[in-house]
Amino acid sequence: MSWSEIVKKYPEANFLQSPEYGKMNEILGSKVIMEKFGDNQYALMIVRDAKRGRYLEIPCGPLIDWNNKTSVKKVFNRICEIAKQEKCVFVRIRPQLLANEKNLKLLTELGLKKSPMHLAAEHTVIIDLTKTEEELLAAMRRQTRYEVRQAEKHGIKVTKDNSEAIFKEFHKIQSETAKRQGFIPPNLKTLLAEKEAFGNQISVYLAETEDGRKIAYGMMICSGKEADYYEAASTELNRKLPGAYALLWQAMRDFKAASYERFNLWGLAPAGQPNHRYAGVTTFKTGFGGDVVEFVPAHDLVISRVGYLKDYLVEAVRKKKRHL
Repeated sequence: MSWSEIVKKYPEANFLQSPEYGKMNEILGSKVIMEKFGDNQYALMIVRDAKRGRYLEIPCGPLIDWNNKTSVKKVFNRICEIAKQEKCVFVRIRPQLLANEKNLKLLTELGLKKSPMHLAAEHTVIIDLTKTEEELLAAMRRQTRYEVRQAEKHGIKVTKDNSEAIFKEFHKIQSETAKRQGFIPPNLKTLLAEKEAFGNQISVYLAETEDGRKIAYGMMICSGKEADYYEAASTELNRKLPGAYALLWQAMRDFKAASYERFNLWGLAPAGQPNHRYAGVTTFKTGFGGDVVEFVPAHDLVISRVGYLKDYLVEAVRKKKRHL
């Protein structure tokens, strides 16, 4: 079953279940398992060799018929077999299921428990790119629309590139951004592996002044029907000029022109968590309109109880320290 066929059957699928994401993980040295569960059901799984315990990761998957409980149980029995074969302590999944009572109950019935850590963006904004540009602008918050227009008046220009040089530049600026904002950025090796694996499906957008001063960066990944605002960085100049607004608006227009159906802004703070690491960008992202979407949180299927307890305690402490 090709990726294009999978996306037709599972339009909710994104790049985290794509062959390119599998290739990126293989470049970084992880074992990747791409399993077909009969009847066109599918999962990309990654064996993670963490110091606290080996586990099997299924981000934004598996891609299966969740309404067929008999089939779902068979799939999870097979996933459990694979995890045991790979000597994993547990399986961590974050399916593309909305966080509602029905779906949360289903995961509990399958023997899964809520994970102490997140896996992929559980809270996000998804923008419908099938709308006209006029409709997209009208759906923005008034202040956001004002900043987009101010960017034009300031002559801010937005370009995109996927050369190795721009990824290295992005890494440097993101490292500086991380120090200011208190988060842990991906290392250069990971960024370059993403570039190699995704090819022309990945690019870095750059907003700068007319005289070439850098303001804001955004790393975008496209796959299936979705474009993702996956990583970001900015200079101190972004506090004074609406570079990030210009960047996202240009990306929206580009992805719409390329016939992508939705734009995932990738990561918001959950409601009522002002100290969350994404709290600062939540107002910015929600200003672009779209739907605020909450997926089920990451869940774990425990294979070894003793090994899992050790991992759970370590991750619970880490989550608190990182304000996740």
